Amino acid sequence: MTTPTPSRRLTRSTSDKWIAGVCGGIAEYFGWSANIVRLLFVLSCLLPGPQFILYLVLWLVIPKNKAPHVAQW
Repeated sequence: MTTPTPSRRLTRSTSDKWIAGVCGGIAEYFGWSANIVRLLFVLSCLLPGPQFILYLVLWLVIPKNKAPHVAQW
């Protein structure tokens, strides 16, 4: 008998957020540092494109994480 593996879901972070938790949620999903994701977003804003609109869409589309935060030491 095998135990089911928990599926990963992309959710907005409730513990590691500055504005809406989008970058924190993306970082948690991929196992990266949230500061790296934020830095990549800021650097991408220097290029032409709809980065701010994409952030707003992600803010609306990605659900907020409802699970209680567990501190990791």
